[in-house]
Amino acid sequence: MIIGIPREIKPEEKRVSLTPDGVETFVCRGHTVFVEYRAGEGCGIPDGDYKKAGAFVKRKASTIWKQADLIIKVKEPLSSETSFMRNKQIVFTFLHLAANKKLTDALVKKKVVGIAYETVQEDNGCLPILKPMSEIAGHLSAQLGSRGLDVHNGGRGILMGGVHGAHPARVTVIGGGSAGQRAAEVASGLGGRVTILDIDTKRITVLRKWFGKEVKVERSTTEQIESKVMESDLVIGSVLNPGARAPKLIPKGLVKKMKRGAVIVDIAVDQGGCCETIRPTTHAEPFYVRYGVVHCGITNLPSTVPLTSTAALCRASLPYALQIAEKGISGAASDNRALYKGITVFEGKITNRAVADALGRSFYKLPMGK
Repeated sequence: MIIGIPREIKPEEKRVSLTPDGVETFVCRGHTVFVEYRAGEGCGIPDGDYKKAGAFVKRKASTIWKQADLIIKVKEPLSSETSFMRNKQIVFTFLHLAANKKLTDALVKKKVVGIAYETVQEDNGCLPILKPMSEIAGHLSAQLGSRGLDVHNGGRGILMGGVHGAHPARVTVIGGGSAGQRAAEVASGLGGRVTILDIDTKRITVLRKWFGKEVKVERSTTEQIESKVMESDLVIGSVLNPGARAPKLIPKGLVKKMKRGAVIVDIAVDQGGCCETIRPTTHAEPFYVRYGVVHCGITNLPSTVPLTSTAALCRASLPYALQIAEKGISGAASDNRALYKGITVFEGKITNRAVADALGRSFYKLPMGK
Protein backbone atom coordinates (compact mmCIF):
# COMPACT_ATOMS: atom_id res chain seq x y z
CA MET A 1 0.00 0.00 0.00
CA ILE A 2 1.13 3.58 -0.60
CA ILE A 3 1.18 5.61 2.62
CA GLY A 4 1.05 9.42 2.45
CA ILE A 5 2.32 11.76 5.17
CA PRO A 6 1.37 15.37 4.35
CA ARG A 7 2.84 18.37 6.11
CA GLU A 8 0.32 19.78 8.57
CA ILE A 9 -1.04 23.13 7.39
CA LYS A 10 -3.33 24.11 10.26
CA PRO A 11 -1.92 27.35 11.73
CA GLU A 12 0.60 26.71 14.53
CA GLU A 13 0.44 22.93 14.10
CA LYS A 14 4.01 21.62 14.34
CA ARG A 15 3.45 17.89 14.79
CA VAL A 16 3.87 15.27 12.09
CA SER A 17 1.94 12.01 11.96
CA LEU A 18 4.83 9.57 11.47
CA THR A 19 8.40 9.46 12.75
CA PRO A 20 11.30 8.05 10.70
CA ASP A 21 11.12 4.90 12.82
CA GLY A 22 7.48 4.56 11.81
CA VAL A 23 8.42 4.98 8.16
CA GLU A 24 11.04 2.26 8.49
CA THR A 25 8.45 -0.11 9.96
CA PHE A 26 6.18 0.35 6.93
CA VAL A 27 9.03 0.06 4.44
CA CYS A 28 10.38 -3.13 6.05
CA ARG A 29 6.97 -4.68 5.52
CA GLY A 30 6.95 -3.89 1.83
CA HIS A 31 4.91 -0.68 1.79
CA THR A 32 5.77 2.59 0.05
CA VAL A 33 5.83 5.81 2.08
CA PHE A 34 5.61 9.33 0.63
CA VAL A 35 6.48 12.17 2.99
CA GLU A 36 5.87 15.78 2.05
CA TYR A 37 8.89 18.10 1.94
CA ARG A 38 9.60 19.63 5.40
CA ALA A 39 6.75 17.69 7.02
CA GLY A 40 8.83 17.09 10.15
CA GLU A 41 10.40 20.53 10.32
CA GLY A 42 8.13 21.77 13.11
CA CYS A 43 9.37 19.13 15.52
CA GLY A 44 12.96 19.07 14.37
CA ILE A 45 12.90 16.01 12.08
CA PRO A 46 14.80 16.74 8.82
CA ASP A 47 13.83 15.31 5.46
CA GLY A 48 17.11 13.43 5.40
CA ASP A 49 16.00 11.26 8.33
CA TYR A 50 12.91 10.23 6.41
CA LYS A 51 14.97 9.42 3.31
CA LYS A 52 17.33 7.27 5.39
CA ALA A 53 14.31 5.40 6.73
CA GLY A 54 13.23 4.59 3.17
CA ALA A 55 10.62 7.25 2.46
CA PHE A 56 10.25 9.19 -0.80
CA VAL A 57 10.15 12.92 -0.01
CA LYS A 58 7.75 14.79 -2.30
CA ARG A 59 7.68 18.55 -2.87
CA LYS A 60 3.94 18.99 -3.39
CA ALA A 61 1.05 18.11 -1.12
CA SER A 62 -1.04 17.32 -4.18
CA THR A 63 1.37 14.50 -5.10
CA ILE A 64 0.96 12.94 -1.67
CA TRP A 65 -2.84 13.13 -1.73
CA LYS A 66 -3.27 11.98 -5.32
CA GLN A 67 -1.03 8.92 -5.07
CA ALA A 68 -1.49 7.61 -1.52
CA ASP A 69 -4.04 4.92 -0.65
CA LEU A 70 -3.78 5.71 3.05
CA ILE A 71 -3.27 9.26 4.31
CA ILE A 72 -2.04 9.53 7.89
CA LYS A 73 -2.35 13.01 9.42
CA VAL A 74 -2.46 14.74 12.79
CA LYS A 75 -5.23 17.33 12.58
CA GLU A 76 -8.48 17.46 10.66
CA PRO A 77 -8.11 18.19 6.92
CA LEU A 78 -8.63 21.77 5.76
CA SER A 79 -10.53 22.70 2.61
CA SER A 80 -7.40 22.82 0.47
CA GLU A 81 -6.72 19.21 1.48
CA THR A 82 -10.24 17.88 0.99
CA SER A 83 -10.07 19.12 -2.61
CA PHE A 84 -7.36 16.51 -3.26
CA MET A 85 -9.29 13.56 -1.81
CA ARG A 86 -10.72 10.80 -3.94
CA ASN A 87 -13.28 8.01 -3.71
CA LYS A 88 -12.36 5.21 -1.24
CA GLN A 89 -9.14 6.88 -0.10
CA ILE A 90 -8.49 6.17 3.59
CA VAL A 91 -7.83 9.19 5.83
CA PHE A 92 -6.58 8.40 9.35
CA THR A 93 -6.37 11.43 11.65
CA PHE A 94 -8.17 13.47 14.30
CA LEU A 95 -11.47 14.52 12.72
CA HIS A 96 -13.78 15.99 15.43
CA LEU A 97 -16.69 15.92 12.99
CA ALA A 98 -19.52 16.48 15.48
CA ALA A 99 -18.49 20.13 15.69
CA ASN A 100 -17.58 20.52 12.01
CA LYS A 101 -20.45 20.26 9.51
CA LYS A 102 -18.36 21.67 6.63
CA LEU A 103 -15.68 19.00 6.92
CA THR A 104 -18.24 16.24 7.37
CA ASP A 105 -20.02 17.32 4.20
CA ALA A 106 -16.73 17.36 2.29
CA LEU A 107 -15.72 13.87 3.43
CA VAL A 108 -19.16 12.49 2.59
CA LYS A 109 -19.12 14.14 -0.82
CA LYS A 110 -15.66 12.77 -1.62
CA LYS A 111 -16.75 9.28 -0.46
CA VAL A 112 -13.55 8.69 1.49
CA VAL A 113 -13.08 6.35 4.45
CA GLY A 114 -12.50 8.66 7.41
CA ILE A 115 -11.09 7.04 10.55
CA ALA A 116 -10.98 9.32 13.58
CA TYR A 117 -8.24 8.85 16.13
CA GLU A 118 -10.59 10.11 18.84
CA THR A 119 -13.15 7.34 18.31
CA VAL A 120 -10.82 4.34 18.02
CA GLN A 121 -12.01 2.64 21.21
CA GLU A 122 -11.18 -0.62 22.95
CA ASP A 123 -13.96 -2.75 24.48
CA ASN A 124 -12.99 -1.55 27.96
CA GLY A 125 -13.69 2.04 26.91
CA CYS A 126 -10.04 3.03 26.50
CA LEU A 127 -9.27 5.46 23.66
CA PRO A 128 -5.71 4.35 22.89
CA ILE A 129 -4.78 6.98 20.31
CA LEU A 130 -6.52 9.90 22.01
CA LYS A 131 -5.20 9.04 25.48
CA PRO A 132 -1.59 10.26 25.15
CA MET A 133 -2.74 13.48 23.49
CA SER A 134 -5.31 13.98 26.26
CA GLU A 135 -2.65 13.51 28.90
CA ILE A 136 -0.44 16.11 27.22
CA ALA A 137 -3.37 18.52 26.83
CA GLY A 138 -4.30 18.03 30.47
CA HIS A 139 -0.75 18.73 31.59
CA LEU A 140 -0.55 21.89 29.49
CA SER A 141 -4.02 23.10 30.50
CA ALA A 142 -2.92 23.47 34.12
CA GLN A 143 0.18 25.38 33.06
CA LEU A 144 -1.91 27.64 30.82
CA GLY A 145 -4.40 28.17 33.62
CA SER A 146 -1.59 29.30 35.87
CA ARG A 147 -0.48 31.78 33.20
CA GLY A 148 -4.04 32.97 32.72
CA LEU A 149 -4.18 33.95 36.38
CA ASP A 150 -1.37 36.46 35.76
CA VAL A 151 -2.75 39.97 35.92
CA HIS A 152 -1.27 40.95 32.53
CA ASN A 153 -3.44 38.24 30.93
CA GLY A 154 -6.54 39.59 32.64
CA GLY A 155 -6.38 37.19 35.57
CA ARG A 156 -6.81 37.74 39.28
CA GLY A 157 -3.10 38.05 39.92
CA ILE A 158 -2.93 34.84 41.94
CA LEU A 159 0.04 32.50 42.23
CA MET A 160 -1.23 28.94 41.78
CA GLY A 161 0.50 27.63 44.90
CA GLY A 162 0.22 30.77 46.97
CA VAL A 163 2.89 31.72 49.52
CA HIS A 164 3.09 32.10 53.28
CA GLY A 165 0.18 34.31 54.23
CA ALA A 166 -1.64 33.97 50.89
CA HIS A 167 -3.98 31.15 49.88
CA PRO A 168 -3.32 29.00 46.80
CA ALA A 169 -5.66 29.05 43.82
CA ARG A 170 -8.85 27.00 43.91
CA VAL A 171 -9.04 24.76 40.87
CA THR A 172 -12.01 22.75 39.57
CA VAL A 173 -11.51 20.12 36.86
CA ILE A 174 -14.77 19.04 35.19
CA GLY A 175 -14.29 15.54 33.81
CA GLY A 176 -11.94 12.98 35.32
CA GLY A 177 -10.71 11.14 32.23
CA SER A 178 -7.10 11.04 31.05
CA ALA A 179 -6.96 14.80 30.43
CA GLY A 180 -8.72 15.71 33.65
CA GLN A 181 -6.57 13.41 35.76
CA ARG A 182 -3.35 14.83 34.35
CA ALA A 183 -4.64 18.40 34.71
CA ALA A 184 -5.41 17.73 38.36
CA GLU A 185 -1.98 16.17 38.93
CA VAL A 186 -0.18 19.18 37.49
CA ALA A 187 -2.41 21.80 39.14
CA SER A 188 -1.99 20.07 42.48
CA GLY A 189 1.75 19.78 41.90
CA LEU A 190 1.86 23.53 41.35
CA GLY A 191 0.21 23.95 44.73
CA GLY A 192 -3.42 24.52 43.75
CA ARG A 193 -6.36 23.26 45.81
CA VAL A 194 -7.94 20.93 43.30
CA THR A 195 -11.36 19.33 43.00
CA ILE A 196 -12.34 16.92 40.21
CA LEU A 197 -16.00 16.50 39.25
CA ASP A 198 -17.08 13.38 37.35
CA ILE A 199 -20.34 11.51 36.76
CA ASP A 200 -18.94 7.97 36.60
CA THR A 201 -19.07 6.26 39.99
CA LYS A 202 -16.37 3.73 39.08
CA ARG A 203 -14.09 6.47 37.80
CA ILE A 204 -14.63 8.48 40.97
CA THR A 205 -13.53 5.48 43.02
CA VAL A 206 -10.40 5.04 40.90
CA LEU A 207 -9.49 8.72 41.17
CA ARG A 208 -10.04 8.84 44.92
CA LYS A 209 -7.74 5.87 45.36
CA TRP A 210 -5.15 7.44 43.04
CA PHE A 211 -5.07 10.90 44.66
CA GLY A 212 -5.84 10.08 48.27
CA LYS A 213 -6.17 13.32 50.20
CA GLU A 214 -4.17 15.33 47.69
CA VAL A 215 -7.14 16.09 45.40
CA LYS A 216 -10.87 16.08 46.18
CA VAL A 217 -12.98 13.95 43.84
CA GLU A 218 -16.74 14.51 43.89
CA ARG A 219 -19.76 13.48 41.87
CA SER A 220 -20.70 15.96 39.18
CA THR A 221 -24.19 17.43 39.34
CA THR A 222 -25.61 20.70 38.04
CA GLU A 223 -25.58 22.07 41.57
CA GLN A 224 -22.01 20.95 42.24
CA ILE A 225 -20.76 22.43 38.98
CA GLU A 226 -22.37 25.78 39.75
CA SER A 227 -21.04 25.86 43.29
CA LYS A 228 -17.49 24.86 42.40
CA VAL A 229 -17.23 27.06 39.31
CA MET A 230 -18.36 30.13 41.25
CA GLU A 231 -15.76 29.60 43.99
CA SER A 232 -12.89 28.67 41.66
CA ASP A 233 -10.01 30.75 40.43
CA LEU A 234 -9.34 28.26 37.62
CA VAL A 235 -11.79 25.91 35.88
CA ILE A 236 -10.51 23.25 33.46
CA GLY A 237 -13.12 21.67 31.21
CA SER A 238 -12.11 18.16 30.15
CA VAL A 239 -15.44 16.51 29.41
CA LEU A 240 -15.43 13.82 26.74
CA ASN A 241 -18.16 11.87 24.98
CA PRO A 242 -16.31 10.04 22.18
CA GLY A 243 -17.28 11.44 18.79
CA ALA A 244 -20.07 13.65 20.15
CA ARG A 245 -20.26 17.38 20.81
CA ALA A 246 -19.24 18.31 24.33
CA PRO A 247 -22.19 19.09 26.64
CA LYS A 248 -22.49 22.74 27.64
CA LEU A 249 -21.93 22.32 31.38
CA ILE A 250 -20.86 25.93 31.98
CA PRO A 251 -23.62 28.17 30.57
CA LYS A 252 -23.17 31.86 29.93
CA GLY A 253 -25.16 32.75 33.02
CA LEU A 254 -22.76 30.81 35.21
CA VAL A 255 -19.74 32.47 33.61
CA LYS A 256 -21.22 35.83 34.57
CA LYS A 257 -21.32 34.67 38.22
CA MET A 258 -17.64 33.71 38.33
CA LYS A 259 -14.99 35.72 40.13
CA ARG A 260 -13.63 38.60 38.11
CA GLY A 261 -10.28 37.49 36.71
CA ALA A 262 -11.00 33.78 37.11
CA VAL A 263 -9.83 31.53 34.27
CA ILE A 264 -11.50 28.87 32.12
CA VAL A 265 -9.33 26.50 30.06
CA ASP A 266 -11.60 24.36 27.86
CA ILE A 267 -9.77 21.29 26.57
CA ALA A 268 -13.02 20.14 24.92
CA VAL A 269 -12.99 23.05 22.47
CA ASP A 270 -12.29 20.69 19.52
CA GLN A 271 -15.68 19.10 20.19
CA GLY A 272 -17.45 22.44 20.60
CA GLY A 273 -16.37 23.07 24.19
CA CYS A 274 -18.15 22.47 27.50
CA CYS A 275 -18.30 26.20 28.23
CA GLU A 276 -20.93 28.19 26.33
CA THR A 277 -18.69 31.25 26.01
CA ILE A 278 -15.59 29.47 24.71
CA ARG A 279 -14.22 29.97 21.22
CA PRO A 280 -11.05 28.64 19.58
CA THR A 281 -7.86 30.55 20.37
CA THR A 282 -4.25 30.25 19.22
CA HIS A 283 -0.84 29.67 20.76
CA ALA A 284 0.09 33.23 19.82
CA GLU A 285 -3.05 34.67 21.46
CA PRO A 286 -4.26 32.01 23.90
CA PHE A 287 -6.49 34.19 26.08
CA TYR A 288 -9.45 36.52 25.77
CA VAL A 289 -11.68 38.05 28.43
CA ARG A 290 -15.45 37.82 28.42
CA TYR A 291 -17.72 38.86 31.29
CA GLY A 292 -14.57 39.55 33.27
CA VAL A 293 -13.41 35.91 32.98
CA VAL A 294 -10.24 34.85 31.15
CA HIS A 295 -10.95 32.17 28.51
CA CYS A 296 -8.48 29.83 26.81
CA GLY A 297 -9.55 27.54 23.93
CA ILE A 298 -6.42 26.42 22.08
CA THR A 299 -7.53 23.65 19.71
CA ASN A 300 -4.18 21.89 19.32
CA LEU A 301 -2.57 22.09 22.74
CA PRO A 302 -0.17 19.15 22.20
CA SER A 303 1.51 21.11 19.39
CA THR A 304 3.10 23.20 22.14
CA VAL A 305 5.48 20.26 22.64
CA PRO A 306 5.57 18.81 19.11
CA LEU A 307 8.47 16.39 19.48
CA THR A 308 6.98 14.69 22.53
CA SER A 309 3.53 14.70 20.97
CA THR A 310 4.71 13.33 17.62
CA ALA A 311 6.53 10.44 19.26
CA ALA A 312 3.54 9.59 21.46
CA LEU A 313 1.01 9.89 18.63
CA CYS A 314 3.04 7.74 16.24
CA ARG A 315 3.52 5.05 18.86
CA ALA A 316 -0.22 4.94 19.58
CA SER A 317 -1.50 5.06 15.98
CA LEU A 318 1.12 2.93 14.21
CA PRO A 319 -0.26 -0.52 15.14
CA TYR A 320 -3.66 0.40 13.69
CA ALA A 321 -2.18 2.02 10.59
CA LEU A 322 -0.11 -1.12 9.95
CA GLN A 323 -3.21 -3.28 10.13
CA ILE A 324 -4.95 -1.07 7.57
CA ALA A 325 -1.94 -1.19 5.25
CA GLU A 326 -1.58 -4.96 5.45
CA LYS A 327 -5.23 -6.06 5.52
CA GLY A 328 -7.07 -3.22 3.84
CA ILE A 329 -9.81 -1.36 5.66
CA SER A 330 -12.26 -4.28 5.37
CA GLY A 331 -9.92 -6.87 6.84
CA ALA A 332 -8.51 -4.55 9.49
CA ALA A 333 -11.94 -3.42 10.70
CA SER A 334 -13.21 -7.00 10.79
CA ASP A 335 -10.27 -8.14 12.91
CA ASN A 336 -10.06 -5.10 15.20
CA ARG A 337 -13.19 -3.82 16.90
CA ALA A 338 -11.42 -0.72 18.18
CA LEU A 339 -10.48 0.31 14.66
CA TYR A 340 -14.00 -0.50 13.43
CA LYS A 341 -15.39 1.97 15.97
CA GLY A 342 -13.04 4.62 14.60
CA ILE A 343 -14.60 4.57 11.12
CA THR A 344 -16.63 7.79 11.16
CA VAL A 345 -17.49 8.19 7.47
CA PHE A 346 -17.47 5.44 4.86
CA GLU A 347 -17.88 6.04 1.14
CA GLY A 348 -20.55 8.71 1.43
CA LYS A 349 -22.20 7.61 4.68
CA ILE A 350 -21.83 8.74 8.30
CA THR A 351 -21.00 5.64 10.32
CA ASN A 352 -20.65 7.16 13.79
CA ARG A 353 -23.97 7.61 15.55
CA ALA A 354 -22.79 10.46 17.79
CA VAL A 355 -21.63 12.46 14.77
CA ALA A 356 -24.86 11.77 12.87
CA ASP A 357 -26.97 12.81 15.85
CA ALA A 358 -24.94 15.98 16.46
CA LEU A 359 -25.38 17.09 12.84
CA GLY A 360 -28.93 15.85 12.37
CA ARG A 361 -27.89 13.40 9.66
CA SER A 362 -28.74 9.80 8.85
CA PHE A 363 -26.64 7.14 10.54
CA TYR A 364 -25.43 4.08 8.67
CA LYS A 365 -24.36 1.08 10.72
CA LEU A 366 -21.34 -0.30 8.96
CA PRO A 367 -21.30 -4.13 8.86
CA MET A 368 -18.19 -5.57 10.55
CA GLY A 369 -17.23 -7.33 7.32
CA LYS A 370 -17.13 -4.15 5.23
